[in-house]
Amino acid sequence: MATRPQELLHLLTRAERLSVRRVQAVLDRFDCSVEAWRVLDLLSDGRGHHMTALADHAFLPAPSLTKLIDGLVDENLVFRRVDPADRRRVLAHLTPRGAHRWQLLAREVRADWAELEDAEREDDGARLAVLLERLAATMEEDQDGEGSTTGRGARAVGRGR
Repeated sequence: MATRPQELLHLLTRAERLSVRRVQAVLDRFDCSVEAWRVLDLLSDGRGHHMTALADHAFLPAPSLTKLIDGLVDENLVFRRVDPADRRRVLAHLTPRGAHRWQLLAREVRADWAELEDAEREDDGARLAVLLERLAATMEEDQDGEGSTTGRGARAVGRGR
């Protein structure tokens, strides 16, 4: 593992950019952005989600998310409803067409990624996911505590794409 923070950051950034590029190549066949795919991903659980959760999941600032959601509504992939628990908020949900589109995209992305994996590398992927989750959780805890970064600054950095 990288011993210096800049080495780790470089490796993480390189892996993220290559991963996004690969997923985007699949999504391009369906005229879908990675950000839209991330929104559809979160909404695929069927529970409906408010705009803040969608913005966090898609790594988008609120105005960009609003524009994206408007487009998904225009395509009849997503609909909005007032949150029954808090009438000041709006929840987004997948339409049946959106659920079908999500299933198609998920299947295509999984098939593309399956080409990268063999039996040995599957275990590596699971370990990597655990390590990355642990790293993210540790960094979030540090930001919530008295670390050198504020949660707000981290959010801005995380969304800067």
